[in-house]
Amino acid sequence: MGAGGDLDGLGGAGGVRRVTLSGRRILVTSGPTRAPLDAVRFLTNKSTGRLGALIAEAAVQAGADVVFVYGRGSDTPAVRGGQRDHLRLLPVDTVSDLITVFKRELPTGYDAVVHAMAVLDFAPAEVREEKTNSDLSEWVVRLTPTPKAARLVKTLAPKTYFVGFKLEVGKGRDDLLEIARAWAVKNGAELVVANDLRDIERGTHIGYLVGTNGGVVGVAEGKEAIARALISHLSRRFAEARP
Repeated sequence: MGAGGDLDGLGGAGGVRRVTLSGRRILVTSGPTRAPLDAVRFLTNKSTGRLGALIAEAAVQAGADVVFVYGRGSDTPAVRGGQRDHLRLLPVDTVSDLITVFKRELPTGYDAVVHAMAVLDFAPAEVREEKTNSDLSEWVVRLTPTPKAARLVKTLAPKTYFVGFKLEVGKGRDDLLEIARAWAVKNGAELVVANDLRDIERGTHIGYLVGTNGGVVGVAEGKEAIARALISHLSRRFAEARP
């Protein structure tokens, strides 16, 4: 890394190019959300937040000021020394917490939002205030849809570059790309990182960087490589947009 917060990136015919996000404000969401069932229990998902943490690390190393919104208990970025001054951590629990952060933070102006958080799609319709007795023979829980936090991003920050993530299970490549394209259009995202849980469980975590037209603008394998590819993509886009 150079003194200016640049990273070396692979260029095209020109060879190595500088990857920099110097002076950029990036908001990264990561990890799981929770939905309480009673006073001590909650629903959540399998997300560890590792990929989101790696993306935030790479963004800070490239010179960005990063706000990292993460599900409590999940991985956080490992940054050292003066780089800590360029990272702010905001833990959240529920989808409602995330929406509150979006409403507070996004209007302040971000160059990009990288929404890697695994947000629960459903939550219990009723939450018991007390601890549910374990002697019950049955506990029926009715789930209802949660608000779609991703749809707020462009409403609150219409000029920000929005990167979403789409995880599917057992989908072929073409189906995965079409699902990612449709998600991008529905939520106003400029880019979606699409991956499949079956690949991840096999140890071959492949991330497709998909544009709004369904075209693949990048492919990377492994969390570290996906993080680097995404930061390189953002660096290129901001460089192209510079007057």
